[in-house]
Amino acid sequence: MSRIHYTKPSVGELEASYVLDAVQNGWGERCYDYLNRFEKDFAEHIGASWAIATSSCTGALHMGMAALGIGAGDEVILANTNWIASAAPITYLGATPVFVDVSPISWCLDPAKVREAISPRTKAIVAVHLYGNLCDMDALLAIGEEFGIPVIEDAAEAIGSQWRGKPAGSLGAFGAFSFHGTKTMTTGEGGMFVTSDRAIYERVLTLSNHGRVAGSSRQFWPDFIGFKYKMSNLQAAIGCAQVERINDLIERKRAIFDTYAQALLQIPGLSMNPQPDHSRNGYWMPTVVFAESTGVTRDILIEAFKADDIDARVFFWPLSSLPMFEHTDPDQAPVNTPTAFSLSERAINLPSYHDMTDADQLRVIAVLRDLCSGRGLL
Repeated sequence: MSRIHYTKPSVGELEASYVLDAVQNGWGERCYDYLNRFEKDFAEHIGASWAIATSSCTGALHMGMAALGIGAGDEVILANTNWIASAAPITYLGATPVFVDVSPISWCLDPAKVREAISPRTKAIVAVHLYGNLCDMDALLAIGEEFGIPVIEDAAEAIGSQWRGKPAGSLGAFGAFSFHGTKTMTTGEGGMFVTSDRAIYERVLTLSNHGRVAGSSRQFWPDFIGFKYKMSNLQAAIGCAQVERINDLIERKRAIFDTYAQALLQIPGLSMNPQPDHSRNGYWMPTVVFAESTGVTRDILIEAFKADDIDARVFFWPLSSLPMFEHTDPDQAPVNTPTAFSLSERAINLPSYHDMTDADQLRVIAVLRDLCSGRGLL
């Protein structure tokens, strides 16, 4: 049997044809043709007024936070259950990430914990839509409006997810997306900044071009120090093809999740990615979480998958458990996020690449069912 990887991109002839055209013709006056097209098409898909393609989602977050004026001495609230890319840009700007606990249902930012963490130094809230699951945007946006704090959407993992009919990434002050090779749609590496706020857009547009204001009459004249997070025209060519295929890519992710759910949700003590009635989950990464009472842990799951040559991808470690975020300030209360720590110890992401066969999924399902049967759960 061949190894089952946890994810692979879906890239085909359309992408190859666009890249070949970009390689052969995308220079000189046409050097940004695919880039401009990609930004326009993606903004339309998300329902945002503007989009700026970037070299990574991290870069999109960095520039967006800089545009909001976040800097030294400021605090930014986010969930402790996240990948480091959501927190790193905060530190780039000299600000402090404030980690709060997650909801045991959504695994995303708990609005009640956000409210408790707000201080005079709070300058933003980062709502990360984990694995395609959605944060409670109604509650977070209400808190943001009450305190005058912008809500940022890290939608790196949420292409295809919707909150009350609106795409993830389109509801906050700005949204950031990832097109890493593991994501539902990809450009290999890359990201996208989106917003419907003209002032933020124009600020990020300038920041993204080394601080050069668009339309300036002076060539190579930066007004301030900016960044260089531009996506290449070659990557954007892939992105254009992926946007054309985006609905099929999303639906395939949902179909893969449904197959898992039908086979696994009958197991007592096992839960998977939630989808509230008023939302749609893009199911980037189907995930199983075992109740503490089952005794099934992350390490047990990893070993079971490894024995059948299946990739096992761990649930994100709590950020506060990483060495660079260890508690060292005696004047600051230690991070207390029991749900974030508990989830990471008893959950795992399941393989979900687009061209998975039924046989592939049955192998994954069999490992979980056999494990549960052996522990008396079935």
